Amino acid sequence: MTTQAFTGVLSPVLTPFDNDLRPNGRKLAQFCKSLLAEGCTALAPFGTNSEANSMSVEERMELLDQIVAAGVDPRKLMPGTGACALSDAVKATKHAVAKGCGGVLVLPPFYYKGMSDDGFYRFFSETIQRVGDARLKLYLYHIPPQTVQGISHDLIERLIKAYPTTVVGIKDSSGDWKNTEAMLKRFPGFGIFAGSEDFLLANMRAGGVGCITATGNVNAGMIRKLYDTWQQPDADQKQAHISVVRKTIQRHPMIPSMKSLRAAWSGDAAWLNVLPPFLPLAMEQGKALAADVAKLGCKGPEMVPAE
Repeated sequence: MTTQAFTGVLSPVLTPFDNDLRPNGRKLAQFCKSLLAEGCTALAPFGTNSEANSMSVEERMELLDQIVAAGVDPRKLMPGTGACALSDAVKATKHAVAKGCGGVLVLPPFYYKGMSDDGFYRFFSETIQRVGDARLKLYLYHIPPQTVQGISHDLIERLIKAYPTTVVGIKDSSGDWKNTEAMLKRFPGFGIFAGSEDFLLANMRAGGVGCITATGNVNAGMIRKLYDTWQQPDADQKQAHISVVRKTIQRHPMIPSMKSLRAAWSGDAAWLNVLPPFLPLAMEQGKALAADVAKLGCKGPEMVPAE
């Protein structure tokens, strides 16, 4: 049905900010290299856990320029380009395609509520047509806990039918396995990613292509091991273990938690910086969390040295 650009374990890359809350492109590029070395098969910068919707489109585009200029293979990048404004979504998507990105991850326009499938179809269709590039591979981003309104299965079917070589997959961050399972049954060959490693094994067994998960930022190696060995007899035990790691990290809000781990592991307090309305955790909290996850085998690989 479709042409797949991505499979495996993708991380919605945490964005490092300086103390003045400006995004640090040099550090972000370094971190992207680290995540690929740690086990991510590809990366999804400017997703939810990147604090992307707290940044301007121009900031995201400039950061993408810096990531690619630093030598990260753009074919391994699925940047988030969704926006409430059609013009912003088109601008960011065009830029990503021009940079050679393997695909883009696109939220529905999420501010207005009670919109119809026709309205959402119009948004995605206009985006695709205005970008007007056959290289575009678009992954839908279904995350109703954040957007309230999600992407219906009928809308997916309509988009696949209209744009079979462009709309090639979806990230299901509903947290509802029954929804993911229904997608897998209805759309065989569609690139369906679970939005959490909690569902990675079930997704693979049902014909999915992997997961795009927040904790890929801090536990990529363990998650990748399950992806690589999901057909082995101990897969259920591996799944249970990585889910315990995730639950431990989720004791605090996810983005400050993961940044606090990176700060504790690297000794770089600037990793604690988050954009409002988030509040940072203290370095001491990060060290305590690091000790807890270390007991579970998540010990924080070394960061790639600064160039």
